[in-house]
Amino acid sequence: MEAYLPEGDTPKTAIIVCPGGSYHWLDKENEGRKVGEWLKVNGIAAFVLHYRVAGIFAYWSHYRVLWRGNRHPDMIQDVQRAIQIVREKADEWGIDTNRVGVMGFSAGGHLAAMSAIYGHTNFLTQLSLQPKVSVRPNFAAAIYPVVTFHDKRYVHKRSRKGLLGELPQYTQQMQDSLSLELHVTADCPPLFILNCKNDPIVKYQNSELLDSALTVYDVPHKYIQYQTGGHGFGASDVKGTPEARQWRNAFLEWLRALEDKTSYARKSGDVKNSATSFYSVSL
Repeated sequence: MEAYLPEGDTPKTAIIVCPGGSYHWLDKENEGRKVGEWLKVNGIAAFVLHYRVAGIFAYWSHYRVLWRGNRHPDMIQDVQRAIQIVREKADEWGIDTNRVGVMGFSAGGHLAAMSAIYGHTNFLTQLSLQPKVSVRPNFAAAIYPVVTFHDKRYVHKRSRKGLLGELPQYTQQMQDSLSLELHVTADCPPLFILNCKNDPIVKYQNSELLDSALTVYDVPHKYIQYQTGGHGFGASDVKGTPEARQWRNAFLEWLRALEDKTSYARKSGDVKNSATSFYSVSL
């Protein structure tokens, strides 16, 4: 992780940042470094996570038919390990353990939302780790995210390959198990979702599927769909469109507003280290 820590002694909100890259590579600039710097300026501790991905060679070849390489659950293990470390080192880094979120972009958006929706499952047990803190985030933000592998009309195939491996290895059962819209529950932490209708990479219906599932289960969330902006703009001041670049202010406003959502305590109160009531963030 690359840490971006604001100054000051007041316990801070922390966000683990998951850059996108189709689960094959990581956009460490617009969806990594620039995001970390933006959050830091706004008083939020950011940790840009270089989680395991399939790699460029896996993109161009089919070597994972013979060798495992990196694939699920490596990525979610890395996120849960990051949450564990941030909470365990909270005093050292000035973090409020009840204010730890995950933000991701594109495939990283799938990963961020997965950390919230699948948060009751400890994927670290496969690494013989039993954290004494919760590995479930208090909130998540999914920016132009990959969501579904179930609905064939909207699947982002490159991310599917990066996450699951080669064609013989992604059975329908495995694809369904990682389709976020099929696994939302009523106690899911709050989510922020953002995408653009003219996205040429990840079909905008991915976010609509997640929004619908969250609505059905009455999960506190905010979904913003811009008409323009495309894909991959991250925290850039030049990529995307002026319309889409508004998302950063919208997210900060949403984060502040969480303090007024009493349903947050009801929906996350059963989670170790979660807030009993939300908080006021000074930005």
